[in-house]
Formats: sequence, C-alpha cells, structure tokens
Amino acid sequence: MFRSLHMKLTLILLLLITSLMAVVGAFLTTSVTSFYIDTFYQEMDSVFGSDQREFITSLRNEAAQAEDPVAGLQNILEGRAGSLGIDYRTRNYFILDGVSGAYLSGSADETALPREQSVNLLTARNAIIQKDETTVGDSSDITAEYMDVAVPIMGGDNAFIIYILDNKDTVSGLNSQLFLIIMQSLIIGLLISVLLSFLLSKTMVGPIEKLTAGAESVAAGNFDNELPVESTDEIGILTGTFNEMAGVLQATLAAVENERNKLDTLFLHMTDGVVAFDHDGALIHCNPAANTMLQRTVPADCTYGELFGSVYPFEQMLELQRPNYAEGEMLVGDRTLELYLAPFSDQASGGVLIVLHDVTEQHRNEERRKEFVANVSHELRTPLTNVRSYAETLRDANGDIPQDTANGFLDIIITEADRMTHIVQDLLTLSRLDSGKAELVLSRFPFGDAIESVTRANALNAKQRGHELVYAPPESLPLIVGDRSRLEQVMMNILGNAIKYTPDGGHIRITAGSTEDTVWMEVCDDGIGIPEKDRERIFDRFYRVDKARSRESGGTGLGLSIAREIVQRHHGAIELAPHEGPGTTVRLTLPIAQERVELSKSN
Repeated sequence: MFRSLHMKLTLILLLLITSLMAVVGAFLTTSVTSFYIDTFYQEMDSVFGSDQREFITSLRNEAAQAEDPVAGLQNILEGRAGSLGIDYRTRNYFILDGVSGAYLSGSADETALPREQSVNLLTARNAIIQKDETTVGDSSDITAEYMDVAVPIMGGDNAFIIYILDNKDTVSGLNSQLFLIIMQSLIIGLLISVLLSFLLSKTMVGPIEKLTAGAESVAAGNFDNELPVESTDEIGILTGTFNEMAGVLQATLAAVENERNKLDTLFLHMTDGVVAFDHDGALIHCNPAANTMLQRTVPADCTYGELFGSVYPFEQMLELQRPNYAEGEMLVGDRTLELYLAPFSDQASGGVLIVLHDVTEQHRNEERRKEFVANVSHELRTPLTNVRSYAETLRDANGDIPQDTANGFLDIIITEADRMTHIVQDLLTLSRLDSGKAELVLSRFPFGDAIESVTRANALNAKQRGHELVYAPPESLPLIVGDRSRLEQVMMNILGNAIKYTPDGGHIRITAGSTEDTVWMEVCDDGIGIPEKDRERIFDRFYRVDKARSRESGGTGLGLSIAREIVQRHHGAIELAPHEGPGTTVRLTLPIAQERVELSKSN
C-alpha cells in the first residue's frame, strides 16, 4: 500500500502537519503555563517582596495585636486583594496558624485548600519554627495543579501564615481552548494536506508514471511512443532526455541487430567452420560448416575439452592476450582441419573462438603439385638422357660408326626430341586451359561425322595391330554445337588409348546415341583394363596405370587430363562406364546446344 508514491507523499504531509501542530501545541501550552506562573509570582513579589517592607511591617504589627489579629490581617489583605489578583474563584488568600497550619480565615472556606500541605506552606512553617521571617515559600512547579505562596508573619507571641493559592483553572481553561483550537487547526491542516498531497502527487507522480509506462514500453521493444513534454522543469527535461535516450537506444539496437543478422548470415553460409565457447568452456555457437567439418552434430552441452582439448589446453587459451592466437591441426576421418584459436575478450565474460578450415584439398593439391613437378622432371629427363647419350656417342665415334648405325642413333634422337616436343605441347595446352587463354571455336556440326572421321583416322593403326575396330552408327545423330577440332582430339585420345593398350588381335567397338538434350559415344575394348584402385585417378595429370608400358608406347600421361578439361569446358562429361569382363569402356557425353561464348575470357 505504502509503496505508492501518492500514499508516501500524503503520509509525509500528514506526519509533517501532525508533528508541527503537536510541537506548536506543546510549545503554546508550556508557554501559557509558564507565563501564568511567572505572572503569579511577579504579582506576589510586588506585594510581599523585599521592597514592600511597609506592607510586611503592617501585617506583623497587626499580628501582634492582642485582640483578634486574624480579623486585622484579613482587613489588610482585603485591601490589597486587587494587587494580589484575588478573584475569589480561582485565586484566594488564606490566614493559617503558623505552627499547626490550621485554617483561621480567608477569602474562601477551608475546602479550597490542598488536601496535603504544599511545599511552600511547609517552608513557611519551618521558617516560623526557626524564627526566620525572611524565608518565604515561593517555589514554582509547572507540573503542579496549583500555584501558591506562603508568607510567614510573626508578631509578638502570634505566628501566622499568609497563604495565596491559585488553582490554575484559568490556565487550564486557556490551555483547553488552545488545545481545541490546535485540534481544529490540525483537522483543517490534515484536510488541506490531503488535498495538497493529491495535487502535488498528480503534478509530480503523473509524469513519473508516464515515464514508467514509457520505460516499460521501451523495455518491451516498442520505441515508437514518444512521451509528450508538458513542462520546462526538471520533469520536463527528464522526459525530453528519456525520449532522446529511447531514440538513441532504438538506433543502437537496430545497428546491433543488423550486425547480428550479418554475423548470423556470415556464420550460417561461410565455408569455414566457427565454434565459440564461453569463459567456462561451454558451447555458445557452432555453425553448420563446423558440424560438416567435424562430421558430427555438436550438441548444445558440448564443451571445449571434448572437441579441442587435445589440440590446445583451454586454460592456456584464456591466458592469451589479444591479438595473439594459437594454431593447430586435427584429423577428422580422412579430412585434415586447420584450427585458429583466439580469445575474443580479456574479461571474465569472454571466451574462445575457433575457426576451422578444411585444408584436405590444399594438402592433396600440394602433393599433386609435387608429384606433377616430379613427373615432368622425370618425363623430360628420360628423353634428354637418351638424346645426350646418343649425341655423345656420335661425337666420340669420330666417324668410326657405320652410317646405318649413325642414322639409327639420329632417328632415336629425333624420336626423343619429338617426344619432348609432344610433352611440352601437352603442357602448354593444359597451361592455356588452366589460365583461360584457350578459346573454343564453336560451330554446328554433325556428331556422327566427327566419330566416323576419327574412326577412319585410326583404322590403319588398328589394322596394323590386328584389332577388330567396329563402329555401329545409329540411324541418326543430331547436329551439336562445339569446337569440332577439340572434340575430335578427345575422341582420338580415347580411341588411341583403346588401340594402344589392347593386346594385338583385340576387339574395339564404338557406339553412339542421343537423348533429348545430349549425345554420347562409348569406346569399348577387351584390353588390359584398369584396376579398381586406379579408376578414380585415371584422369589425373601424368598418372599412368602401367608406367613402363606407357613410356614404351610413347604416352605422356597427359592425354586424358587434356580430354577432361576440353569436355568440361563443353559442359559435358568423360568417364569410365561399367564394363563386364576384361577391358575398359570410356563414355563421352556432350550437350547438344552450347552458349556461344569463349572457353574462358582471356585476360
């Protein structure tokens, strides 16, 4: 209930008014009482004081009279009743026996006296007993129910006490009136404070409630409701500042959301894997690429130690200071992953970010490059060695070698030179294809005519080896778009390999056909075949199943690589087809239509 600012303001004002009126009432009551006491004793001092010796002397003389001294004293006191403030209702005088304190006479009867003798009366009696006429009982007590003065009067053998008593009824009545006035003022003040508190709370709390509602709206993500600035005071300044803060916060959150969306999109679609862990090693984020590279679905409760604890200790990782980072490598199945590990914050709220990069193909390409360089070196070194050997033999013979033998040596030198030229030409062709400088000369030509042309060109070679070369053309083959010379080069390579690697007297069959969008050609032989372990690498550069026999037949190991590059640039495919029994079947598939573009734009 009292958590409301309205009630707090009301309660504060009520307590303030109540406390103020209580203090004022207590002060007034005490002040009035003190004033009346002081006035009483001033009046008494003006009559019985030291400067009123004549009046005291007259009282003493009257007390010394032998005949009725009480009546004489009463006459004198009646004469000074105005000075003493005797009103016969609240203030009266009494003549008491000086020794026993018994009532003798007075302006009121004996019942008006206090039930117990007062301190002042006892003081006066004690002064009479001690024959001390100067001691007057005039002590004051603000808490007493009455005010009194006791004056000892001794004359001759007589001793009397003049006792003035005020029962404070006037003071009590005045205090009662003051209390009533104060209570009435308190009630009116409380009513006014309640009204003022509601008005004040409405003035102060209203804008605060609007600010609270606005803050709740902003916390809920709604930044469109701008609060009206209704004043120029501190509340108005606060409202304007709040609106500016909401605008800045909206812009900041929008920027953060935009960056987060960018990062989410980046992490989602990037090819590198990204895995993040918090300061305790618990998983924060793992993108799909990381799941693919790790060949598993990383669960949400996975920890750093489970995945990368063997690569780099987590505690040492956290101790790294940015921009330092660590590198590592791990094997997942047959894949090689390169890891970059770095802390993404130096504070306790930070963690570790790991970027995974699949370098399997890079390693394979590096191995292939090394193998390619080794193969090129080897392929060129062998003919160069032969050329150098036969040339040195001819030089050192000094004409002693028969002409036929010398001509044979020269034929070998020419053959080896042609072989090196062939290797260099094949390498230049692959280089042009790789660099994009080789262009396709596209034209529309009959696919069947190209097959027949290649078949006729190889018929004599097949016949010399005793092969049975058969081409069974279909009823019709469509016209295709492509570089005829390049495609015939591919066909020559396929058919030449079939003739070359089939033992003499073998059988080679060429078939062809078409679909709605493609044409195909297959060359099937019953030669030495290709082992299963070599089938995936048959199109790699310089790769040969039987290296010794390939060199004997003049092969360079680049023909099928060139053929694959040419076919791929025609958007086709060259592959080993399923084959039953000994031998090999190579299938060439090409699209009928081609876009009239260059093989690749030249630089």
